[in-house]
Amino acid sequence: ALHDTFSAFGNILSCKIALDENGNSKGYGFVHYETEEAADNAIKHVNGMLLNDKKVYVGRHIPKKERQAKIEQIRANFTNIYVKNLDESVTDEELRNMFGKFGAITSALIQVDEEGKSKGFGFVNFEKHEDAQKAVDALNETEHNGKTLYVARAQKKNEREEELRRQYEQAKLEKLAKYQGVNLYIKNLDDDIDDERLRQEFSVYGVITSAKVMCDEKGTSKGFGFVCFSSPDEATKAVTEMNGRMIGSKPIYVALAQRKEVRRSQLEAQMAQRNQMRMQQGIPMPGAPGYMPSAPMFYGPPGGFMPQGQRPVFPPNGMMPRPRWAPQQGQPMP
Repeated sequence: ALHDTFSAFGNILSCKIALDENGNSKGYGFVHYETEEAADNAIKHVNGMLLNDKKVYVGRHIPKKERQAKIEQIRANFTNIYVKNLDESVTDEELRNMFGKFGAITSALIQVDEEGKSKGFGFVNFEKHEDAQKAVDALNETEHNGKTLYVARAQKKNEREEELRRQYEQAKLEKLAKYQGVNLYIKNLDDDIDDERLRQEFSVYGVITSAKVMCDEKGTSKGFGFVCFSSPDEATKAVTEMNGRMIGSKPIYVALAQRKEVRRSQLEAQMAQRNQMRMQQGIPMPGAPGYMPSAPMFYGPPGGFMPQGQRPVFPPNGMMPRPRWAPQQGQPMP
């Protein structure tokens, strides 16, 4: 749909929707045009348009470093303040009086609903940044009419979203670091093994913080799960002792859990290594010119006797294959 909407304005070189780790849209994307004229035309006609009942923003892509520098500049020179957790009785005039002692104010406004009732927050804009900073330092987390105020620099919507994304990514990295080396991946589990049974099997090796068998939407086990220990030493011991052990009717596979990106990069490295070995040995790569898949072959037993009713199978070129056993004395090689 994104490509269809924007292709009307010019030739598109690339078109991409940003996705999270679960494959869900993050609500934004990128369209790269062949010419600046096409990009300007798209911005002019699509910015502010309704797409799937949502008003979209379309603008030139600003590199992350530039965006961050702009945000830092705004932070360093802000004059607009956001005030929340206000009592419903607080008026614009009272808000102005509350903040006016810190410096000259250009506006003070309580946000109200369609019935004119206070939403419990508002904005105060100062003439000077220094006065705004003094107000934040003095009034944040102070009490007014029995409520603790939150007073901070006002942020634009896109800036708040950027900050939330940054906090989310930071929290994700911290979580990954926390579980690095202590989270185990277990597969080949019997269908009747549940979370509690999994915990019991591994509990002898240390303190378990979580044990989970993964299930489908019907609650049926997918045959694998995760066990998280409190320390890397405990996890390592569990891998050594439990990998290959029979649990129920199956030998289980146990290893340290890896992030998807790490697994992918390792697989790519293994593939590259195998391909390099093929090239060094002079074996054509699959898909490369000169590559021929191996034909099925039959090698008869030593002595040249064939089981009754069976025929040998040879390659398409009609050449006799070399047997895998050493020739007996006096027996010629084909």
